[in-house]
Amino acid sequence: MDVISKAKILGDSGKYDVCGGEVCKPPEITTGLHNIPGIIRAKEKNGRFCSLLKTLQTNACKFDCNYCANRAGNRKSGNQKVSFTPVELSSLFNTLVQKNIVNGLFLSSGVSGDPDKSTADMLKTVRLVRHKYHFGGYIHFKVLPGTNYELVKQASELANRLSVNVEAPGSARLNELSSIKDFKNDILRRQAWIKRLRPGSGQTTQMIVGVNGETDLEVLRMARWEYEKMDLKRCYYSAFSPVKGTPFEDRRKETQLRANRLYKADWLFRVYKYEFRLLKEVMPDGMLPDKDPKVAIAEKTLAEPLELESAGFDELLMVPGIGPVTAENIIRKRESGARFDTKVLKRCGAVMQRAAPFIRVNGERQLRLNAL
Repeated sequence: MDVISKAKILGDSGKYDVCGGEVCKPPEITTGLHNIPGIIRAKEKNGRFCSLLKTLQTNACKFDCNYCANRAGNRKSGNQKVSFTPVELSSLFNTLVQKNIVNGLFLSSGVSGDPDKSTADMLKTVRLVRHKYHFGGYIHFKVLPGTNYELVKQASELANRLSVNVEAPGSARLNELSSIKDFKNDILRRQAWIKRLRPGSGQTTQMIVGVNGETDLEVLRMARWEYEKMDLKRCYYSAFSPVKGTPFEDRRKETQLRANRLYKADWLFRVYKYEFRLLKEVMPDGMLPDKDPKVAIAEKTLAEPLELESAGFDELLMVPGIGPVTAENIIRKRESGARFDTKVLKRCGAVMQRAAPFIRVNGERQLRLNAL
């Protein structure tokens, strides 16, 4: 099989590993090398976009994950089992870089044989990319569950970012997904190694939601623990979608709306530093309400609209439509003696349609949402 055919299969097989959440999308050009499914656009921290080759080294896997198209023994998915050699993949990536199609690599793999063998092939690929082709850009290296410490250490010396997916919010939930993976030893221990080997670099992880009855509260508690204990930079939430030929093929597909609500809730305690109890208070049944979590919290906690002339920074952050930058702008305007009105608030960055029900401007309560 030629390399481009392999790239199409392995790029498509890698689509289940979320690397940029809702900001990843297919390339606009759909001809030639651009048509490889693994080429995606991801939003960087500075707001610009980068193009990544996101692929598996192999889609052959001995793991028995009940939801995965690449699981051992799945002959119904239609996925042909193929592997890149390190020479093939590194050469393909270099060609894509030279043609300005991509400027980064996201490398994962199925576990063919054992985690160390598969990781060794991945490392050979990355070494060729770094040393033969002198690529100095971004490489994200997916650490496979069960990989030994020395190989993780080598990956930490070659890649910009390492990650390992927890997949589920706890040991019991993972046991329902796989009979092979051990949550503490195969996953959490590797995360602890990454934290020690790359302090401050920030690893990422992923959880599958809607696969086996887990609640939003379970998922968010696990994410919070990961942020606090594992120096996590970002948790990605992947909505479960059944795959033909797996034990879970008849289970209900989870909506992307649920994953999106989890991202919004995650943002509240990760970025806005909301106390976690505020989220728990709007989840009496363990599930986020069918609305923006920030709106739900504001409706529950803000008994009266906030007076903009006196509200503090943390109070302003409780208002939908007001983020940290907007809150700072409002406080600066207030300290300068400016008189507030709707136009001034919009210039500060407030989204008035969201903020209006929860604030007073010059002592006057704003219109409710349904009146705007």
